Amino acid sequence: WRQGVKGRHVPLTNTPTDCPMRGLLIYYNMLTTQLTDSCNLCCRYPWGQEAFDKAKNEDKPIFLSVGYSTCHWCHVMERESFEDEEIGKILSDNFVCIKVDREERPDVDKVYMTFVQATSGGGGWPMSVWLTPDLKPFIGGTYFPPRDHGRRPGLKTVLMRIIEQWQNNRPALESSGDRILEALKKGTAISANPGDSPPLAPDVANRCFQQLAHSYEEEYGGFRDAPKFPSPVNLMFLMSYWCVNRSTSEGVEALQMALHTLRMMALGGIRDHVAQGFHRYSTDSSWHVPHFEKMLYDQAQLAVAYITASQVSGEQFFADVAKDILLYVSRDLSDKSGGFYSAEDADSVPASGGSEKREGAFCIWTASEVRELLSEAVEGATGPATKADIFMHHYGVREQGNVSPEQDPHGELQGQNVLIVRYSVELTAAHFGISVEKVNELLASARAQMAEVRKSRPRPHLDTKMLASWNGLMLSAYARVGAALGGDKALLERAVQAGNFLKEHLWDAATQTILRSCYRGDQMEVQHISPPISGFLDDYTFIIGGLLDLYEATLQIEWLQWAEELQLRQDVLFWDEEGGGYFCSDPSDGTVLLQLKEDQDGAEPSANSVSASNLLRLSHYTGRQDWVHRSQQLLAAFSDRLTRVPIALPEMVRALMAHHYTLKQIVICGQRDAPDTSSLLAVVNSLFLPHKVLMLLDSSDADSFLCQRLPALASMFRSDGGGGGVATAYVCSGFSCSLPVTDALELRRMLLDGMDETDVQ
Repeated sequence: WRQGVKGRHVPLTNTPTDCPMRGLLIYYNMLTTQLTDSCNLCCRYPWGQEAFDKAKNEDKPIFLSVGYSTCHWCHVMERESFEDEEIGKILSDNFVCIKVDREERPDVDKVYMTFVQATSGGGGWPMSVWLTPDLKPFIGGTYFPPRDHGRRPGLKTVLMRIIEQWQNNRPALESSGDRILEALKKGTAISANPGDSPPLAPDVANRCFQQLAHSYEEEYGGFRDAPKFPSPVNLMFLMSYWCVNRSTSEGVEALQMALHTLRMMALGGIRDHVAQGFHRYSTDSSWHVPHFEKMLYDQAQLAVAYITASQVSGEQFFADVAKDILLYVSRDLSDKSGGFYSAEDADSVPASGGSEKREGAFCIWTASEVRELLSEAVEGATGPATKADIFMHHYGVREQGNVSPEQDPHGELQGQNVLIVRYSVELTAAHFGISVEKVNELLASARAQMAEVRKSRPRPHLDTKMLASWNGLMLSAYARVGAALGGDKALLERAVQAGNFLKEHLWDAATQTILRSCYRGDQMEVQHISPPISGFLDDYTFIIGGLLDLYEATLQIEWLQWAEELQLRQDVLFWDEEGGGYFCSDPSDGTVLLQLKEDQDGAEPSANSVSASNLLRLSHYTGRQDWVHRSQQLLAAFSDRLTRVPIALPEMVRALMAHHYTLKQIVICGQRDAPDTSSLLAVVNSLFLPHKVLMLLDSSDADSFLCQRLPALASMFRSDGGGGGVATAYVCSGFSCSLPVTDALELRRMLLDGMDETDVQ
């Protein structure tokens, strides 16, 4: 399952037609090493017409295996079963085998995961599903060992039973698949009737808060005991809820839940204290021992959550964490083209040697390693102390290792330490009798030394696939963090670079289509597969959201123009004219048997949730009331889910709140880059204002994109100020505006007061 592309498509003409490796060769996403002449693996095809035709012509069932590049058990099943000569022959002789990277084809993954969850009560990856030649599923599961293990049937046994049933009981298999598929079509339908309205936002938001509060774990934060996931969508909802409930006990509690969770994660082992960034999730309740893979979408959403926490709390600590995340992404997940790679694996070869990869090997430390590296004595400490003593005390490093056996079922972390902050800097300073400044200096120096050592270790696999959707999320992160940090030039330049990358490499202007992905080639160039995969709903939605954030951060109108263009295209491709809301994939694709609308904000927000916000924001920039109506239709389609279990859609609840608490238009009239304009913009960007749009009117913009669409802007000017005019801010609701403001402090007061006097639509 390791993504290896090199972005190339191996021509079939170069491959013997009778070679069992032929299908694997054309499947660009599976190549990780040089292919040899051995042909003992099962023949594996990409999802496409060639495989479908083969299944029909040979009247064979399809074996569909879905995984992703950094999936540990996908690697295990591939090594145990797909590289097993006997199992490979059974698969090649009796099935048409298709492999799918769920990150490249989320539409295929969603359809068959829905089937597996409905028929087995669970799901996960690798996902193993058997289909009829017309793509209807009849049996599904997840990981299978190669051979029977206790009560668990092995893949060989499952395959032999399916072969027997296909030969002797095929009508029953097919009719079972038909019945299940019809039930799934009915059970997954999400729609609104004409004239339906969204539910009441305050009621839904209060219920969402109560459901989150009920699942909240008070000691370490987060929303379950273990495993614990970061869940940025929950944290962003809680901070938005606080913004409109600041004077209530519920609002205060919501903010405390969000800030405490973010603080404990930043102190825990889920954060990489040496090389920055966050791991996927924690296996324990205290955020200590993580699953070590690092995903781009986590970095993007957590950077936004941490900078938001800094805005609402004023604490530099949270801003520093946000900057650290982007430091990691810029260094380790960035392509020279401006794009962002997808992930780093959890497993790598230990520095001590051996060929077998181990979870976390790149990140963990023995006490002896730390002592040897940080051996210099610390002057002025109470009693003899080395830098290692201070570091080990602060980060909980123990001689015998600090990972409990319960968190290490495979014994891969025995004697090792996962760094976790055990004491505040103040307590560490007091313990050793030195100043806080000295401790900060020593810890920073120690982390830098350890980072250098890490560079010499074998690195985990890097998934250099560049996905449009995740790049859109990352674009938002750089734009929002850069703007909140007073217009950080380097971060905003990186955001613009990301925007240019998306337009150059993942936008086909000729067909007006977003492309799902591109890849780093052998010569570090950007490559595409042939034919390319067209973008899905989340690709359009996350890019549009990123472009809106990029416009507000840079106030360069080109990004707003492209966002409008993409929204129009998204509406054509994915909007459900009958039931409202957007389908996840193009409904005209006959190979996707279920037309689904994602109804859960999970590791990534639902594309419909983000679309509801995008439409509302764009309507305030373009004056298009049809987009306000469309956003309301979308919310009405999800009304039942929002009313019953809003905890499943906290990002959509935020969009519902934005409709209820009317968006403010903050219009700055001033010369671009002038100091007085910058001071007003800095005030706006320093605050978390979830229900606002920001726009700049320069004197040269009289016939601009904005003025053409919003006639009310024609009446807004810079104040005289006794000279050529000074930058002026207008705070409006439905373009009914406050008196103009030229003083930054007065604007700050007005915006903060406005949070307490939120308009209700």
